Amino acid sequence: MMNQLWEKLYAKQPIVMQFLKQAILKDRVAHAYLFEGMKGTGKGEIGIFLAKALFCENIKDQFIPCDECINCVRITHRTHPDLHIIEPEGASIKKEQIVQLQQEFSKKGVETSHKIYILHDADKMTVNAANSLLKFLEEPNAKTTAILISENVQRILPTIYSRCQHLSFRPISKPTFIQMLVENGIDPVKAPLFSQLTNNLDEAIQLKEDDWFLQARKIVLKLYEILTQNHLADAILYVHSDWLVHFKERQQIDKGLDMLLFIYRDLLYLQLERYEELVYPDYRDEWGQVALLFTREKLLNQILAILETKRKLQSNVNGALLMEQLILKLMEGSSFV
Repeated sequence: MMNQLWEKLYAKQPIVMQFLKQAILKDRVAHAYLFEGMKGTGKGEIGIFLAKALFCENIKDQFIPCDECINCVRITHRTHPDLHIIEPEGASIKKEQIVQLQQEFSKKGVETSHKIYILHDADKMTVNAANSLLKFLEEPNAKTTAILISENVQRILPTIYSRCQHLSFRPISKPTFIQMLVENGIDPVKAPLFSQLTNNLDEAIQLKEDDWFLQARKIVLKLYEILTQNHLADAILYVHSDWLVHFKERQQIDKGLDMLLFIYRDLLYLQLERYEELVYPDYRDEWGQVALLFTREKLLNQILAILETKRKLQSNVNGALLMEQLILKLMEGSSFV
C-alpha cells in the first residue's frame, strides 16, 4: 500500500519526492522545510509521508515507510506523541500556540529521539506568533524537523523564509489530475470541468456530490443556449428568473462566470483544433460548426467581457447589474461575422 502511495505522491510531485528521498537516504534531513504551493498539490500528504519515513520501525528500501507499524499507524491517526500539527485557530495561528509548541519541544522525545511539527497555513501566523517561531528556528533542538506549509509564501516573514529549505509544489498537470478524477469515479466527460475549477482532489469529489454544482452547470449551459438564439429579452429574463436565483453569493456568481468563460474558450479551442483542452468535450460536435462562424476577434472580446465582469464582481458592484451588462456585451458579439 505504501509503495502505491509513494507512486501517487511521486506522480504529483516528482521533484519534491526525489529530493526528500535523497535527504532521507543520505541522512541530511533539514531542520526546517517550507512547503510552498497552491492548494491540492500534496503538501500535507507529503509532510505526513516524511514524518512516517523518519519514525517508521520497518522502513523499506531505506526511505519508504511500511504504513503498518505502531508509529506509522499513530501518525495516520495524528496521535503520535512526537508529531505535533498546528493549524489556525479561527483566522490565524496565535502566539500561544507557538509557545505551547516550544514547551513541548523542550522535552525529550516520548517514544523516539526525533520530534516533528507541521505548521499548516504558516502564512496566517500573527506577528507575535511569527516572532516566537523565528526564535525557535534560530536555535533548533537536535533531531527536530519543522515543516511549514503555505499557499501564500509572500506573506511569510523574510527572516523565517531564509531559515527554511524551500520545496516548491507545482500544480498537478491537467492530464494527470483528470486521470486522478476519473479513477475516483468522476465522469470522464465532466472531469475536465472539475479540473478547471479546482486542483484539489477532495474538493473535486465534493463537487461531484454537490447538487448545487450539478444544477449550476445546467443553468450556465442553458444561458449560453439562449444567448446563441439572439433573444436579448429572453436572456435578461433568464438571468433574473434562474441565474440570480441560483448564483446568490459573490463566490457563487464568480464560479458561474468561470463556467460560462470556459464555454467561450472552448469555442476558441474548437477553431484552433485544440480538442484535448476542451472543458466541455461532450459538446464538441454541437459547438464545432457554430465556433467556425465566429470571428476570432469577437470570441476574444466575449472572453474579455467575462473576465472584466469577474474583476468588477470583486469590487462589490451589484451582481444583477453586472450580469445585465455582461449579457448586453455578449449579445453584441453573438452575431457571427
